[in-house]
Amino acid sequence: MTHLQGSERAAYVQDMFGRIAGRYNLMNRLMTFGQDLKWRRFVVQQAKLPNSGKLLDLATGTGDIAFEALKAVPNATVIGGDFSLPMMRVGKTLPSGDKVGWTGADALNLPFPDESFDAVTSGYLVRNVIDIPRTFAEQIRVLKPGGRVVVLDSSPPKNNIFRPFIEIHLRYIIPLLGRIVAGKEGADAYQYLPSSTQAFKTPEELANLMRQAGLHNVQFKTFMFGTMAVHWGEK
Repeated sequence: MTHLQGSERAAYVQDMFGRIAGRYNLMNRLMTFGQDLKWRRFVVQQAKLPNSGKLLDLATGTGDIAFEALKAVPNATVIGGDFSLPMMRVGKTLPSGDKVGWTGADALNLPFPDESFDAVTSGYLVRNVIDIPRTFAEQIRVLKPGGRVVVLDSSPPKNNIFRPFIEIHLRYIIPLLGRIVAGKEGADAYQYLPSSTQAFKTPEELANLMRQAGLHNVQFKTFMFGTMAVHWGEK
């Protein structure tokens, strides 16, 4: 599945997230032992959204980061963008779902004017896009000067003492959980997600791509034995 390229890969990812939408939040809690909630709060902290600010949350899915932003800055305008409509339909039914502006959006061609947002966040977007530089270029385009891009995504396991245990979790535990929780429809999704993690950029490589895109003061922090990272940079 990770060998797919271009529009074929994009179509697969879109269909995959649609199929697992109803079980997505539960699987996130189980896969990460509940730690994903802490990472999303950290994303919102690094966004430094001002009072009455405007946030674009890309790959918003069911809205976890969007909801955290509203908790932190209740008077913010939060737009959740995703190309998986079933995921957003689930998000709309959740508490505070009516406070998010849900929008169908392609990360490579965002439907927003230049300099529209004080911050742009994303969770597990960059790993799945077919053109990372284009994705960052679009986020920078819609971001106001001085605003921040904040990225939450997975990272391939480091070559250390924990690697064998992490690979067991990625290769066997997560697909097994996927079959149990998401059933046959979601089984291949939870094979794709771990394999895409192992094939993704290291935190250092992703930071360099953000700098090459034109972001300044790029930094990152890793979590869960280095398998998750939050990156941020300024326009």
